[in-house]
Amino acid sequence: FKAPTGDHPALYRDLLRTNRVHWIAEEPPAELVREKMMECHFRFRHQMALVPCVLTLNQDGSVWVTLVKPAKAITPGQFAVFYRGDECLGSGKILRMGPSVYTLQQGKNREESPKKEEIDKIEPVT
Repeated sequence: FKAPTGDHPALYRDLLRTNRVHWIAEEPPAELVREKMMECHFRFRHQMALVPCVLTLNQDGSVWVTLVKPAKAITPGQFAVFYRGDECLGSGKILRMGPSVYTLQQGKNREESPKKEEIDKIEPVT
């Protein structure tokens, strides 16, 4: 796929999955084990700015990474590296990615919005 422009929405994604993460200090961080999710920062290119994200731990030690804002040109095979402040927590190879912003926009455009009469028929919950 070649996007028509360098900023095309098809290049942006906000969800990815890694393989089993290699954790540096604790394996995996206690908060992630306890809560099954954890806020931290992420990058997949050396010079890239850190992006806030939420990690969700899977049974097999892999994680789903949900980015606060979509990142451009994430590619399977690259490494997702996780940080808290200046501390590198660990990394995992990117295996899968969620739908692109473009795909999500297409889906929203296809959904029919309910008509006013249908909305008026909905009983308010009391």
